[in-house]
Amino acid sequence: MKPTERQLQEEIVRIGRIMYEKGYISSVEGNLSIRVAPDRILITPSGLHKGFLEPDHILVVDADGRRVGGYGQGRHFRPTSELPMHLEAYRQRPDISAIVHAHPKNAIVLSIAGIPIADCLIPEVIVLLGLIPTAPYSTPSSDENAFAIRTLIRDHDAVMLARHGSLTVGNDLMQAFIRLETLENSAEIGLKLAQLGVHNPLPPDEIRKLLAQRRRLGLARPGESLDFCETCGVCHVAGEHPPMLMRRGMTDTDAIRDLVSQAVRQALPASD
Repeated sequence: MKPTERQLQEEIVRIGRIMYEKGYISSVEGNLSIRVAPDRILITPSGLHKGFLEPDHILVVDADGRRVGGYGQGRHFRPTSELPMHLEAYRQRPDISAIVHAHPKNAIVLSIAGIPIADCLIPEVIVLLGLIPTAPYSTPSSDENAFAIRTLIRDHDAVMLARHGSLTVGNDLMQAFIRLETLENSAEIGLKLAQLGVHNPLPPDEIRKLLAQRRRLGLARPGESLDFCETCGVCHVAGEHPPMLMRRGMTDTDAIRDLVSQAVRQALPASD
Protein backbone atom coordinates (compact mmCIF):
# COMPACT_ATOMS: atom_id res chain seq x y z
CA MET A 1 0.00 0.00 0.00
CA LYS A 2 1.34 3.42 -0.96
CA PRO A 3 2.20 5.52 2.12
CA THR A 4 0.19 8.64 2.82
CA GLU A 5 1.79 12.08 2.81
CA ARG A 6 1.49 12.13 6.60
CA GLN A 7 3.44 8.89 6.83
CA LEU A 8 6.11 10.30 4.51
CA GLN A 9 6.34 13.45 6.63
CA GLU A 10 6.90 11.20 9.63
CA GLU A 11 9.56 9.30 7.70
CA ILE A 12 11.43 12.54 6.96
CA VAL A 13 11.33 13.37 10.68
CA ARG A 14 12.58 9.89 11.61
CA ILE A 15 15.48 9.88 9.13
CA GLY A 16 16.45 13.42 10.11
CA ARG A 17 16.68 12.32 13.73
CA ILE A 18 18.85 9.31 12.82
CA MET A 19 21.15 11.50 10.74
CA TYR A 20 21.66 13.80 13.73
CA GLU A 21 22.24 10.93 16.15
CA LYS A 22 24.86 9.41 13.85
CA GLY A 23 26.67 12.74 13.44
CA TYR A 24 25.88 13.22 9.76
CA ILE A 25 24.39 16.67 10.48
CA SER A 26 24.49 19.20 13.29
CA SER A 27 22.75 22.46 14.13
CA VAL A 28 20.52 23.44 11.19
CA GLU A 29 22.61 21.57 8.61
CA GLY A 30 21.26 19.18 6.01
CA ASN A 31 17.98 18.74 4.21
CA LEU A 32 15.71 15.95 3.00
CA SER A 33 12.97 15.64 0.41
CA ILE A 34 10.54 13.10 -1.06
CA ARG A 35 8.85 13.39 -4.46
CA VAL A 36 5.27 12.17 -4.01
CA ALA A 37 4.05 13.17 -7.50
CA PRO A 38 5.61 14.80 -10.58
CA ASP A 39 4.56 18.22 -9.30
CA ARG A 40 4.56 17.66 -5.53
CA ILE A 41 7.62 17.41 -3.27
CA LEU A 42 7.81 17.15 0.53
CA ILE A 43 10.87 19.02 1.81
CA THR A 44 12.42 20.18 5.06
CA PRO A 45 12.27 23.86 6.09
CA SER A 46 15.13 26.30 6.34
CA GLY A 47 16.58 27.24 9.72
CA LEU A 48 15.29 24.31 11.82
CA HIS A 49 17.36 21.60 13.46
CA LYS A 50 16.74 18.43 11.42
CA GLY A 51 17.21 16.23 14.47
CA PHE A 52 14.17 17.78 16.18
CA LEU A 53 11.63 18.22 13.42
CA GLU A 54 7.94 17.43 13.70
CA PRO A 55 5.73 16.21 10.83
CA ASP A 56 3.89 19.53 10.64
CA HIS A 57 7.20 21.30 9.95
CA ILE A 58 7.52 19.58 6.55
CA LEU A 59 6.62 21.79 3.58
CA VAL A 60 5.23 21.01 0.13
CA VAL A 61 6.53 22.58 -3.08
CA ASP A 62 5.87 22.01 -6.77
CA ALA A 63 8.45 21.13 -9.44
CA ASP A 64 9.33 24.83 -9.81
CA GLY A 65 9.88 25.31 -6.08
CA ARG A 66 6.68 27.20 -5.36
CA ARG A 67 5.15 26.41 -2.00
CA VAL A 68 1.80 24.62 -2.38
CA GLY A 69 1.24 23.02 1.02
CA GLY A 70 2.46 22.27 4.52
CA TYR A 71 0.65 24.98 6.39
CA GLY A 72 0.62 23.43 9.85
CA GLN A 73 3.38 24.51 12.24
CA GLY A 74 5.43 25.33 9.16
CA ARG A 75 3.13 28.00 7.83
CA HIS A 76 5.71 30.74 8.35
CA PHE A 77 8.71 28.67 7.26
CA ARG A 78 10.61 28.75 3.99
CA PRO A 79 11.85 25.65 2.14
CA THR A 80 15.51 24.75 2.60
CA SER A 81 17.91 27.11 0.89
CA GLU A 82 19.25 24.06 -0.99
CA LEU A 83 15.90 23.71 -2.78
CA PRO A 84 17.44 24.46 -6.24
CA MET A 85 19.83 21.51 -5.81
CA HIS A 86 16.96 19.15 -4.92
CA LEU A 87 14.87 20.33 -7.86
CA GLU A 88 17.79 19.90 -10.26
CA ALA A 89 18.43 16.35 -9.02
CA TYR A 90 14.78 15.46 -9.57
CA ARG A 91 14.87 16.98 -13.06
CA GLN A 92 17.93 14.94 -13.99
CA ARG A 93 16.70 11.72 -12.35
CA PRO A 94 13.04 10.92 -13.08
CA ASP A 95 13.72 7.46 -11.61
CA ILE A 96 14.31 8.68 -8.02
CA SER A 97 11.83 9.66 -5.31
CA ALA A 98 14.02 10.86 -2.43
CA ILE A 99 17.09 13.00 -1.72
CA VAL A 100 19.30 13.41 1.35
CA HIS A 101 21.86 16.20 1.71
CA ALA A 102 24.15 15.80 4.72
CA HIS A 103 27.48 16.98 6.11
CA PRO A 104 29.36 13.74 6.91
CA LYS A 105 32.60 14.68 8.64
CA ASN A 106 35.06 12.15 7.26
CA ALA A 107 33.91 12.65 3.69
CA ILE A 108 34.26 16.43 4.05
CA VAL A 109 37.76 16.07 5.53
CA LEU A 110 38.84 14.03 2.51
CA SER A 111 37.37 16.57 0.08
CA ILE A 112 39.24 19.44 1.79
CA ALA A 113 42.46 17.40 1.76
CA GLY A 114 42.01 16.76 -1.95
CA ILE A 115 41.73 12.99 -1.49
CA PRO A 116 39.10 11.54 -3.85
CA ILE A 117 36.42 9.42 -2.25
CA ALA A 118 35.99 7.68 -5.62
CA ASP A 119 38.22 4.68 -5.12
CA CYS A 120 38.25 0.92 -5.60
CA LEU A 121 38.88 -0.21 -2.04
CA ILE A 122 35.76 -1.78 -0.54
CA PRO A 123 33.75 -4.54 -2.26
CA GLU A 124 30.39 -3.55 -0.77
CA VAL A 125 30.79 0.07 -1.86
CA ILE A 126 31.60 -0.95 -5.43
CA VAL A 127 28.53 -3.21 -5.61
CA LEU A 128 26.01 -1.01 -3.79
CA LEU A 129 27.13 2.50 -4.70
CA GLY A 130 29.71 2.42 -7.46
CA LEU A 131 32.22 5.27 -7.59
CA ILE A 132 31.45 8.49 -5.71
CA PRO A 133 32.55 11.58 -7.65
CA THR A 134 33.26 14.98 -6.10
CA ALA A 135 31.64 18.05 -7.63
CA PRO A 136 33.73 21.23 -7.88
CA TYR A 137 33.39 23.63 -4.97
CA SER A 138 30.36 25.89 -5.22
CA THR A 139 28.85 28.36 -2.79
CA PRO A 140 26.43 26.56 -0.44
CA SER A 141 22.75 27.52 -0.69
CA SER A 142 23.17 28.98 -4.16
CA ASP A 143 22.16 28.08 -7.69
CA GLU A 144 25.82 27.14 -8.21
CA ASN A 145 25.18 23.92 -6.31
CA ALA A 146 22.45 22.92 -8.73
CA PHE A 147 24.81 23.50 -11.65
CA ALA A 148 27.67 21.64 -9.92
CA ILE A 149 25.70 18.40 -9.48
CA ARG A 150 23.72 18.56 -12.74
CA THR A 151 25.88 16.22 -14.82
CA LEU A 152 27.22 14.01 -12.04
CA ILE A 153 23.86 13.09 -10.52
CA ARG A 154 22.67 11.68 -13.85
CA ASP A 155 25.05 8.74 -13.59
CA HIS A 156 25.66 8.45 -9.84
CA ASP A 157 23.53 7.78 -6.77
CA ALA A 158 25.95 9.60 -4.46
CA VAL A 159 27.94 12.77 -5.07
CA MET A 160 30.32 14.67 -2.81
CA LEU A 161 30.10 18.46 -2.75
CA ALA A 162 33.64 19.72 -2.20
CA ARG A 163 34.12 21.21 1.30
CA HIS A 164 30.37 21.10 1.84
CA GLY A 165 28.80 17.68 2.17
CA SER A 166 27.11 14.87 0.30
CA LEU A 167 24.06 14.33 -1.89
CA THR A 168 22.52 10.85 -2.06
CA VAL A 169 19.38 9.80 -3.91
CA GLY A 170 17.13 6.76 -3.94
CA ASN A 171 13.83 5.11 -4.71
CA ASP A 172 12.75 6.08 -1.21
CA LEU A 173 14.18 8.01 1.72
CA MET A 174 15.62 4.95 3.46
CA GLN A 175 17.59 3.99 0.36
CA ALA A 176 18.96 7.52 0.06
CA PHE A 177 19.93 7.40 3.76
CA ILE A 178 21.60 3.99 3.41
CA ARG A 179 23.67 5.40 0.55
CA LEU A 180 24.72 8.29 2.79
CA GLU A 181 25.77 5.80 5.47
CA THR A 182 27.73 3.76 2.91
CA LEU A 183 29.45 6.91 1.63
CA GLU A 184 30.54 8.06 5.10
CA ASN A 185 31.70 4.58 6.13
CA SER A 186 33.83 4.43 2.99
CA ALA A 187 35.24 7.88 3.74
CA GLU A 188 36.13 6.89 7.31
CA ILE A 189 38.07 3.87 6.06
CA GLY A 190 39.74 5.98 3.37
CA LEU A 191 40.78 8.59 5.92
CA LYS A 192 42.32 5.99 8.23
CA LEU A 193 44.22 4.46 5.31
CA ALA A 194 45.50 7.91 4.35
CA GLN A 195 46.71 8.41 7.93
CA LEU A 196 48.57 5.10 7.65
CA GLY A 197 50.03 6.11 4.30
CA VAL A 198 48.39 3.09 2.65
CA HIS A 199 46.55 2.87 -0.64
CA ASN A 200 45.74 -0.70 -1.63
CA PRO A 201 42.91 -0.87 -4.19
CA LEU A 202 41.38 -4.10 -5.37
CA PRO A 203 42.88 -5.56 -8.57
CA PRO A 204 40.87 -5.04 -11.77
CA ASP A 205 39.94 -8.73 -12.12
CA GLU A 206 38.27 -8.69 -8.69
CA ILE A 207 36.47 -5.43 -9.47
CA ARG A 208 35.07 -7.01 -12.67
CA LYS A 209 33.41 -9.70 -10.56
CA LEU A 210 31.89 -7.07 -8.27
CA LEU A 211 30.62 -5.06 -11.23
CA ALA A 212 28.94 -8.20 -12.57
CA GLN A 213 27.14 -8.49 -9.22
CA ARG A 214 26.19 -4.83 -9.44
CA ARG A 215 24.65 -5.38 -12.87
CA ARG A 216 22.75 -8.47 -11.74
CA LEU A 217 21.25 -6.44 -8.88
CA GLY A 218 20.11 -3.77 -11.32
CA LEU A 219 22.26 -1.10 -9.65
CA ALA A 220 24.59 -0.20 -12.53
CA ARG A 221 24.30 3.35 -13.89
CA PRO A 222 24.65 4.16 -17.63
CA GLY A 223 27.80 6.29 -17.45
CA GLU A 224 29.82 4.34 -14.92
CA SER A 225 31.88 2.12 -17.26
CA LEU A 226 34.21 4.97 -18.17
CA ASP A 227 34.51 5.90 -14.47
CA PHE A 228 35.66 2.41 -13.56
CA CYS A 229 38.01 2.33 -16.54
CA GLU A 230 39.67 5.61 -15.56
CA THR A 231 39.75 5.03 -11.80
CA CYS A 232 40.12 1.28 -11.35
CA GLY A 233 41.61 0.06 -14.64
CA VAL A 234 38.54 -2.04 -15.46
CA CYS A 235 38.26 -1.19 -19.14
CA HIS A 236 36.46 -4.27 -20.38
CA VAL A 237 33.95 -6.77 -19.04
CA ALA A 238 34.00 -10.55 -19.45
CA GLY A 239 36.75 -10.39 -22.09
CA GLU A 240 34.82 -8.04 -24.37
CA HIS A 241 36.34 -4.64 -25.07
CA PRO A 242 33.90 -1.75 -25.54
CA PRO A 243 34.38 0.88 -28.22
CA MET A 244 37.51 2.94 -27.74
CA LEU A 245 37.61 4.59 -24.32
CA MET A 246 39.69 7.71 -23.72
CA ARG A 247 41.58 7.56 -20.44
CA ARG A 248 42.65 10.70 -18.63
CA GLY A 249 45.68 12.26 -20.28
CA MET A 250 45.35 10.22 -23.50
CA THR A 251 45.64 11.87 -26.88
CA ASP A 252 43.73 10.65 -29.94
CA THR A 253 46.97 9.07 -31.19
CA ASP A 254 47.44 7.21 -27.89
CA ALA A 255 43.89 5.88 -28.02
CA ILE A 256 44.25 4.69 -31.63
CA ARG A 257 47.59 3.04 -30.80
CA ASP A 258 45.95 1.20 -27.87
CA LEU A 259 43.05 0.05 -30.02
CA VAL A 260 45.36 -1.24 -32.78
CA SER A 261 47.51 -2.98 -30.19
CA GLN A 262 44.48 -4.74 -28.74
CA ALA A 263 43.36 -5.86 -32.21
CA VAL A 264 46.81 -7.24 -33.05
CA ARG A 265 47.03 -9.16 -29.77
CA GLN A 266 43.61 -10.70 -30.35
CA ALA A 267 44.56 -11.71 -33.90
CA LEU A 268 47.80 -13.46 -32.91
CA PRO A 269 47.56 -17.23 -32.38
CA ALA A 270 47.74 -18.32 -28.79
CA SER A 271 51.18 -19.58 -27.75
CA ASP A 272 51.60 -23.19 -26.64
